[in-house]
Amino acid sequence: MGKYLIDTNILLEILLRQEKSSICKNFLDDHEDHELCISDFTLHSIGLILLNRKDYEGYNIFADYFLPKLKIKSLRKNIFDVFGHTFKFTKLDYDDFYQYWVAVEEGLTLVTLDSDFKKVSKDIPVVFL
Repeated sequence: MGKYLIDTNILLEILLRQEKSSICKNFLDDHEDHELCISDFTLHSIGLILLNRKDYEGYNIFADYFLPKLKIKSLRKNIFDVFGHTFKFTKLDYDDFYQYWVAVEEGLTLVTLDSDFKKVSKDIPVVFL
């Protein structure tokens, strides 16, 4: 049974009813018996994006339907010294780098729509939807 880190864009794709929402929803449904995780960064990003858009219905769907099925992972405080020293080598944005490190630290396969993760797909397992 796999352990997956669901990238922010997967959930936003569903919640904002975008083009690939059915692909993302199908992945989550097909893997509901696996360990599905999000980072604390994803948790707060989704809240920020949906509530700033005044998409209260979308946020409630996230909180009521998705959150109970997901484990929330955070980085340990002492990882941030390594974080700063390695950031420049990956050429990722900060939010992607955070996801990368959560996947590394927790031994998770990252599930994403973001092709930027091709830059680190030799370092961590990545599923591109």
